Amino acid sequence: MTTQPEVITESREPDPGTPGQESQFSATRGGESKRSIEQIALLLFICIPFVALAAAVPLAWGRGMSWLDLGLMVGMYFLGCHGITIGFHRHFTHGSFKASRPLKIGLAIAGSMAVEGPIVRWVADHRRHHKFSDAEGDPHSPWRYGETLPALMKGLWWAHMGWLFDEEQTPQGKYAPDLIRDPAIRRISRDFWLWTAISLLLPPVVGGLVTMSWYGAFTAFFWGSLVRVALLHHVTWSINSICHAVGKRPFKSRDRSGNVWWLAVLSCGESWHNLHHADPTCARHGVLRGQIDSSARVIRWFEMAGWATDVRWPTAERIAARRQEDVGEAA
Repeated sequence: MTTQPEVITESREPDPGTPGQESQFSATRGGESKRSIEQIALLLFICIPFVALAAAVPLAWGRGMSWLDLGLMVGMYFLGCHGITIGFHRHFTHGSFKASRPLKIGLAIAGSMAVEGPIVRWVADHRRHHKFSDAEGDPHSPWRYGETLPALMKGLWWAHMGWLFDEEQTPQGKYAPDLIRDPAIRRISRDFWLWTAISLLLPPVVGGLVTMSWYGAFTAFFWGSLVRVALLHHVTWSINSICHAVGKRPFKSRDRSGNVWWLAVLSCGESWHNLHHADPTCARHGVLRGQIDSSARVIRWFEMAGWATDVRWPTAERIAARRQEDVGEAA
């Protein structure tokens, strides 16, 4: 595990409120540890969509995908992806902007439909990740086992998905007390099973009604639910694994976060990961020329509509202060 050199940061931490108050409530049904039934369910949610993803290419080659299936897959993918990147990550975890109450609830639900776990658990894990990034205490660093090639291969597996099966969970009361105290967010977090069911059932319902056939419902479920969830999961997990092992680092950070350009579109801008770790509260991650960041674009639309305020946009001074002294603009 690596040590943590100096980093330029500017945090906007949530108000902790009354100490101990958050312990009166539970924002997840499993508490602070994963029970066996939860681990089995997690294994199923990982394996079944992955099998579907592996079968996707031969099925598509056999004309098993319609334009409706494609539309449902793409639409549901980017709804969940932006729910994670804009909602769970930039808003709830880092406070990159303030959201109106309806937008806040909508982002919490959209992120939950990505099927990546309850919002409070997700946020607590990510705040802990930033506190100990690529050092002892980081829940998913690829450098966990060392820097030799075998150790890195083992670490990449851990960072990508192995850490999800760890029984000991991040203390939610310590890392996400602000979310626990919000009754609506706490309820959305506890009802993760409901948003999962809606996320998986919506594509086959739409596909069945549009085509008026069970086959249309089946193919919509395959592409719009299973393949979509598997693809989104592995793209998200790649930010934890790939983007902390490789990539260019034009900005100063205390860890090994890097920019991986070929993940930018599918990750909705999250793979410009080096700037994010250099300036965690920034609402835009792709700050250099040509860096696509659809999440930042959507936040700008929210701001123009008056739904998002106090957006922490990057300025030339903030970017310059975080630049490495010996790198060019390309990233």
